[in-house]
Amino acid sequence: MKGFFGEFREFISRGNVMDMAVGVIIGGAFTAIVNSLVGDIIQPLISGLTGGGTEVGLVVSVGAAQLNFGAFISSIINFIIIAFIIFCLVKSMNKLAEEAKRIAGRQEQAEQSAAPVCPHCLEEVKAGATRCPHCGGEIPGGAKPAA
Repeated sequence: MKGFFGEFREFISRGNVMDMAVGVIIGGAFTAIVNSLVGDIIQPLISGLTGGGTEVGLVVSVGAAQLNFGAFISSIINFIIIAFIIFCLVKSMNKLAEEAKRIAGRQEQAEQSAAPVCPHCLEEVKAGATRCPHCGGEIPGGAKPAA
């Protein structure tokens, strides 16, 4: 039983779990903002355009039950707004990751295209040289660009 709680403590203290907890909390706060946007701004605009009251009044009574289509439409609008924001965030993160890869590739390419160096004195020599002009040391196989 002691090992179980030790594993649980290790699981909780991992960075990924904490990141997820922060994401859930921020997601809840963001959902409240979107709900307010839809309920306090978008719904009254729709109601004003359709001639309804303060809420989208699409309620259908079926016997004793009421089908609240207005609330369903509000949930759809909430989902679309949240999905759009998440899409924009993911798109920007992908673009940043692409840019980072491109920059890393450019740095790697610059390192590969650097002038070859003498293995004895570490001075730059011309590509293909068999002897170093600085120390006179022999370069086996000719000078190759530094890795």
